[in-house]
Amino acid sequence: MDQSAIADRRQLRRKLTFWRIAAALLLVAIGFSLYSVVGGEGSARPHVARVEIDGMITDDDELIERLETIRKNAQVKALVVSISSPGGTTFGGERIFKAIRAVAAEKPVVSDVRTLAASAGYMIASAGDTIVAGESSITGSIGVIFQYPQIQNLLEKLGVSLEEIKSAPMKAEPSPFHAPPEEAKAMIRSMIMDSYDWFVDLVADRRKLPREEVLKLANGAIFTGRQALKVKLVDTLGGTPEIRAYLATRGVSKDLPIIEWKERKEAGYLGLGAFVPYIAAALGFDPDLSKAQGLLGSKLFLDGLVSVWQVGKD
Repeated sequence: MDQSAIADRRQLRRKLTFWRIAAALLLVAIGFSLYSVVGGEGSARPHVARVEIDGMITDDDELIERLETIRKNAQVKALVVSISSPGGTTFGGERIFKAIRAVAAEKPVVSDVRTLAASAGYMIASAGDTIVAGESSITGSIGVIFQYPQIQNLLEKLGVSLEEIKSAPMKAEPSPFHAPPEEAKAMIRSMIMDSYDWFVDLVADRRKLPREEVLKLANGAIFTGRQALKVKLVDTLGGTPEIRAYLATRGVSKDLPIIEWKERKEAGYLGLGAFVPYIAAALGFDPDLSKAQGLLGSKLFLDGLVSVWQVGKD
């Protein structure tokens, strides 16, 4: 090998070494940034947190933990909960409602009703100190539903029968394999009405409305934002300017950036994507988070009673 080739190879090695060191330093810098922003509580610049609740509402441990972290973070001066949901499980809505109220006990919370916040979605919205909705947003649908399939006729056509032996008549009722007895219907209805009464009382308390007035609205009906404002289910029509105006009345500066606290599984490889807004804030930037939206996952199955708005069947 001639001297020129040896020199070229050495130069290439030096370049590779340089970039390897640079990459290592970059990873170290990212690590320190993540620690200072996420691990070192209170070190990021003050901001308003935004949490998006989209799609079907379920018992979501990750969201509950995220809200608890927001509650504890001293640099979060307020919370905006943006909701686009037809509802979901009553228990899932209850847990999220309580987690939001825990945040509201320490800092201002605004519920931002987007396209749809119905049933358990409205339950969650009512947890905010104020509710802002669009004029054409859909909300309401206060109620509880329990559904189960009936496949008895299909089994009979297939020539399949089901025999069962159970410890008591109410065990495993209602069943999809036979029409429910009246006792089972009464049991399920009692359970539904107990959850419904809890939902009505919750709305009456949060909206400061007489229970009789809420009962007139709690027939499953849905409302546009304009209609909801008239019946006092929401407080203001608008969007970000109105949210900012309300927060200003609570002592939260309009100059604070609004930073989206995303679900961790949306962050991408190594989870670094979720921390980009926090790093930007720590460096003094006001990130445009609308350009970094991730795809949302959703659970396919719901357990227990549900509070969900359903469009009519075809």
